Parts: sequence; structure tokens; C-alpha cells
Amino acid sequence: MNGTNNVDRIVFLSVPESLGTSIGEFRIDPSIPIPVELPPGSSREAIENLSWEMMISGMLKVIARDPAADDADYYRKFVVSVKPDILAEFTEAAILKSRNGDFALSIEILGALKGLFPDSPAVALNTALVLEAQADALERAGKEDAAEEASELAFKAYRAALEIEPPFPETLFNAGFFYMKRRNFAKAKECFEAYGRVATDPKKKAKAAGIAKEIEARDLDDSVFREAYDFIRMGEEETGIDKARDFLERHPRVWNGWFLLGWGLRRMERWQDAIAAFRQAEELGAEGCDVHNELAICLMETDDLAGARKELEKALRIENDNVKVISNLGVVALRAGDREEAAGFFRTVLEIDPEDPVAKRYLEEL
Repeated sequence: MNGTNNVDRIVFLSVPESLGTSIGEFRIDPSIPIPVELPPGSSREAIENLSWEMMISGMLKVIARDPAADDADYYRKFVVSVKPDILAEFTEAAILKSRNGDFALSIEILGALKGLFPDSPAVALNTALVLEAQADALERAGKEDAAEEASELAFKAYRAALEIEPPFPETLFNAGFFYMKRRNFAKAKECFEAYGRVATDPKKKAKAAGIAKEIEARDLDDSVFREAYDFIRMGEEETGIDKARDFLERHPRVWNGWFLLGWGLRRMERWQDAIAAFRQAEELGAEGCDVHNELAICLMETDDLAGARKELEKALRIENDNVKVISNLGVVALRAGDREEAAGFFRTVLEIDPEDPVAKRYLEEL
């Protein structure tokens, strides 16, 4: 084999005619050079220890870089012939990395699979799920800007996955919950209803139908509700609050509307008004730890430290690894004069997220 050119650590090697053989039903074409990825820090002499892994890695890198390259289909067939279980093996690895919090490597693995199987609905869905998990982790860590960026990438990934035909039931089901988190209830309802038309799992079908009916009953697919959320999220709180009040005039018993109003008021530092809105949301059955955390922030700012702590403890029972909640408990303890307890909360935050800037800053001050 002779080296022909170098791109990053990728070396293209020509295949001698003598190696023009078959791998199963796949026929090796000696006229097509093979991309090989050299190990980090190695020289071209590493080619002497050429392995299948180096060739597969090289082909995956080339396909990912340019899925429509002239020889991309050939490389896809080559890789699958050499490693027929690569879809299941790489998918399992990507999921494991995501569960361990290594989202970057998980996404890189799924990118390689997308290059190999560009029309796979499972690969498209797993990519969206990993990006969504990354956004959730960043949100729990209080990194709101980074979480929003990851959520936007997840949104694009779901949109791409939903465009694959025929519709993939699991994509529709998971996308429904993703859109609910983004307060896009109209799109969530659309996904759940579409899932009902293609579902094979009776329990999940019933759950999707129930959520779609609840969205309709609460009128959460109302465009005004979505507009209120978007305005507040984009920093136009006054307009968002007006939209939320408009929604509540027509749906005063829907807790989501009161939570949205409270969120906007809290961002404008209208603490007492926000507390009233969050209390109303609680009375109407608000779910999740967000309402307790938001309410705690407002109570803290009005010097009701006991009330704030009570709400944060409720939130922590729902999500015991939410660093925003744990960090806020540290702030409450600090304001109450218990520096030792506050430091304990901030150290706990750093055990979960060693790079958390808020906990680092408070510990330095302590």
C-alpha cells in the first residue's frame, strides 16, 4: 500500500491489485483509495501496524466530513461489511456515554452513525435525545445560556427526525414531550395525535391520547400562550406578561398560565406579584420542581428565608441532583448566617458539577 495524501491524521492508501478480494458479498475495489486514521502523535510509520480499526475510523471520519462524497457509499458498504453490528454497537456506546455525562463523545459517535446510515430514524432520534439530555443537564446546572443553545440544537435534531418518512413512532412520542418542555403545546399535541395513528404500544398510545386531550381541555395550544412564553424567554417580559394575562382572562384555572405569569414577574423583580402568581399555580396543581424553586427565589428576595427553604426542600424531593436548587439552599443558609451549612451546600454542587461558577465563587468568598 502506498500513501497518497494526508488530511489531519487521515492518510489515503492505495490498495494493491493483489488485495482486490471480497468481504462477504462486498467486493474491494483496488482503484478506490482507503482513508486510514493514524493514532494521535504517531508518524506515518504507524501504517506498518495497520489495523481494521484504523481503516474503519478513517472511513467514518471521511463520511462524516462529506456524506455526499464520490466514494462515500463505497466506504459505507466497506465499514458495514467489516463490522456488520456497528449500528447496535455504536448506539449502545453513545447511549452509555450520554448517561455518564460525556455528551460530546456521544454526539460524535452518533455523527459517525449518521454518516453511515443517513436515513436511519433511530440514529436521528437518538441524536435528538442526547442533545435534549445535554440541555436538561445544563439547565439543572443553572447554565441557562448553554442550556438554551443545546435545546435549540435538540429542536433542530427533532425537526430533522420528524421529516423522515415513513413516520417513526418513537420519534413522534419523544418529540411530543420535548415540545411540552419548550411550552410549544400546539406542536406537542400534533406529535401525540400523529403518534396515536401509527402507535403499536397500547399503553403509550393511551398516554399520548390523554396528554393531547389535556392540552386541548386547558387550551394550552392557544397561540397566545406560546407567544407569552417566547416573549419572556427572549427578554421582552412586559409583552410576555401582557400575553400571559390575556391567556388567564380566558383560562383562569390553568396553572401553566399562572406559572408563566409568575416567571415573567420574577424576571422583572416584581417579587410580591410573582409570589402571588406562583401560589396560585401551586393551588391549581402546578407540577415539577421549577415552581418551588422560582417561588423560593422570590421569597428569598423578600427576606422570608424560612419560606424559601421550605420551597427549596420541596423542589429537592422532586429533583435531588438539581444544582440550582442546592445552590439556592446554600444562598438561603448564607443569608441566615450559617456559613458552615452554606459551604456544605456549595461543596455538594461542585461534587455534581465541578465547574459550577456560582458555587466556586461563593466558596471562595467563604
